[in-house]
Amino acid sequence: MRKIDRTGVLMTVMLVASAAMLWAAVTPYSQDFEGYAPPSSGGLLGDGWLVFGNVFDAGGVYQGGYGPFDAPNNSDAPAFCLIASGEGGTAQGAQQLVVFSDYNNASHGNTDWVIESLVFQEQTIEAGDVGQTVVFSFDAKMGDLAGASEAAAFIKTIDPGAGFATTNFVTTDTTSIPTTWGSYSVQLAIDSGLVGQILQFGFLTRASNYEASGVFYDNVNQPVPVELMSFSVE
Repeated sequence: MRKIDRTGVLMTVMLVASAAMLWAAVTPYSQDFEGYAPPSSGGLLGDGWLVFGNVFDAGGVYQGGYGPFDAPNNSDAPAFCLIASGEGGTAQGAQQLVVFSDYNNASHGNTDWVIESLVFQEQTIEAGDVGQTVVFSFDAKMGDLAGASEAAAFIKTIDPGAGFATTNFVTTDTTSIPTTWGSYSVQLAIDSGLVGQILQFGFLTRASNYEASGVFYDNVNQPVPVELMSFSVE
């Protein structure tokens, strides 16, 4: 009987998986915010974080959006996000990210209008990502969110070939989480229809009338699992 070299078979499988990875554009991202500078005049988060704002009227009708812009870490005029300190437990270290509304948006002064403020990372989906599941996990605890304000973590896909239409928007609600740290996640399976689209993952708030909306986040992690084919050779 012809002897099969199992080592060679395994190597072939690993090479096939590696080739698939070369065509994948969505890459893992992890951040604990420990290396970030504290808030400063005109400061930015850096590390690819972006923000975008959407405005809706009292009836929920979309009034317009603005961005994306580099995410601020501005001590003079807080909007969207800041690096916080002293809010973590042992697992969260010395610094955390706090996400809140864009209070520089004058639409807060329009009674019952809602400002949706998004803080996120983005990547592009390619063929090698099909069949994978993006899992965005993070630690979170309640900040000063109050009134009718809402908060969530999200994964969104946007199609630049269709006027930047949103094709997926999956969320995990963080509006009513405890004031103690917990672990949460949100996930999205990547199919062939998403190739070429923009993948965003991050946090959002919806707030009106300058109501408080802060939530603390840390230990963000966006892994893209690579599944190797497994089989036995007799």
